[in-house]
Amino acid sequence: MKKITNRLLTGLGIASLLFFFSPQVTAQSDNPGPRIGIKGGLNFSQFFVDQPTVEDENIKVGLHFGIFTKIPISSFMAFQPELLYSNTGSKVAYGGTEVGSLLGIREGEVRYNLNYIQLPLAFSVNLGPVNIHAGPYLSYLVSANVKNLRTSDLTTTNTIDLNNDDFNKIDYGLVGGIGFDLRNVTIGARYNYGLREVGREGLAANLTNRSRNSVAQLYLGFGF
Repeated sequence: MKKITNRLLTGLGIASLLFFFSPQVTAQSDNPGPRIGIKGGLNFSQFFVDQPTVEDENIKVGLHFGIFTKIPISSFMAFQPELLYSNTGSKVAYGGTEVGSLLGIREGEVRYNLNYIQLPLAFSVNLGPVNIHAGPYLSYLVSANVKNLRTSDLTTTNTIDLNNDDFNKIDYGLVGGIGFDLRNVTIGARYNYGLREVGREGLAANLTNRSRNSVAQLYLGFGF
């Protein structure tokens, strides 16, 4: 979680620099920027649980892309629904300890890959070209797989194609972030906080330790 927060803050810093050094950007009383368009960017995701002792999950880098629209409600508020394809998951390292070596456990890494169709439904408060947005999201799981990569034996790569019954098809949670609308370009950073467990009963639930999705996003959009 700390690494994701640091990356999100870095993204916000970059977006702020682009905003302050962009020419001819003036505050407006209405909702500026593109009203409909396409967007995409990077995901920095991992699984999280309520237990603070879980420390072996690492960030997985993925992509998201799709379409968005911005519907003005008042001079400073707007409704911002989107439809995105989002690749999330996590990386979990194992082995690499003296005890593991004695037990014959090789050092390696398990990568969880989850692909969703996501529908964020955010409301934004606009202060000139700056918008602060938050709201719920709903996601549908398109595909999922687990790759077991042994770093000490690069020739061994096991892929398990998990059935939809192993993972919850529907995921939901909250989104929040900040964006900058510069004429027909929008840039920003966002955090997705999952409220539902990723794995269902059986193998997936045990492997993910009943974790939920945690995703930080950096995005760039174009529209009109």
